[in-house]
Amino acid sequence: MQRDSFGGLRNLLWWAAGVGLAAVVLVAALSSGQDAATILSIFSTRFLGIFIEAAPFLLLGTLASGLIEAFVTADDIARLIPRNKFASPVVGAFLGFLFPVCECGVVPVVRRLFLKGLPMSVGVAFLLSAPVINPIVLVSTYVAFGVGPILIGRFVLTIAVAVIVGWVFAFSARPEHVLRPASLVPVMGGSSDVLKLTSRKSFGTGLREALRTASDEFFDMGRYLVLGTLLAATLQTLVSQDTLLALGRGPVVSVVVMQGLAFLLSVCSTVDSFLALAFVGTFTTGSILSFLVFGPMVDIKSTLMFNGIFKPRIVFYLILLPFLLTLLTGLWINLNLPL
Repeated sequence: MQRDSFGGLRNLLWWAAGVGLAAVVLVAALSSGQDAATILSIFSTRFLGIFIEAAPFLLLGTLASGLIEAFVTADDIARLIPRNKFASPVVGAFLGFLFPVCECGVVPVVRRLFLKGLPMSVGVAFLLSAPVINPIVLVSTYVAFGVGPILIGRFVLTIAVAVIVGWVFAFSARPEHVLRPASLVPVMGGSSDVLKLTSRKSFGTGLREALRTASDEFFDMGRYLVLGTLLAATLQTLVSQDTLLALGRGPVVSVVVMQGLAFLLSVCSTVDSFLALAFVGTFTTGSILSFLVFGPMVDIKSTLMFNGIFKPRIVFYLILLPFLLTLLTGLWINLNLPL
């Protein structure tokens, strides 16, 4: 009964947060002297644009999560991942080609893989790299930019950042220090932190379980997607992009501005290359690469979804470390490789 009451309160808080964000947009529209109907129309258009773009990939991610739960055993994970702490995050950085999901779909997949015994460092590297290191994004980036420094730089830098952050977690993180208690329950199994091995299910039984798990995952992670989308749409409506773009002229400020835009706009990694293409000729190469590397790793939607799995301190690190690494890389490119 206590758990049900807590769940009801938590759901009420989520609804209150969403209504509060919508109220902020309305108050800002009225105080600015602009037509409230126009502002709300812009807000709803941007909200639906982000949500409709992201929801199918969350659905694909939850389906993949369900299939992993039904058909992947802990033994499979153990055979796939090397034991070496330096090599395992490198493998994790390339898992996106095995599980091609974007930043919305990767979170439930990573959570399910953690419950199957995936090492923390591998999961973190996969979490950060998968939105870029997958065939769909490879093709879209190639179509937008062709073979050149942007295409090559995006994939090299994404792998480098994901592996470095994975190494940080490889030597300093244990599941009970990183994951929220609710995410540890199936793993911990009481006093033991060893995952119980499960036998492989028949196809029919496994498929039914996969669909049931996918449904639960979709509604569980979907609330984070809705709130993140509300927040992103609110910021897009209230903050003038022209004001932000006016700051992005120099080699240093341009990188920070493009990272901020990537976080605020929350554009899906499958289509962000075409948005970045509009900045070519106006922004520096380092800043465009920072947009294409940092944005898929961390944006408003993914931050809220991270919060459903990781403890707040870990969410902070998952934002800060990629931000600093892409910032330093973008600055170095602008100052040393005037492309």
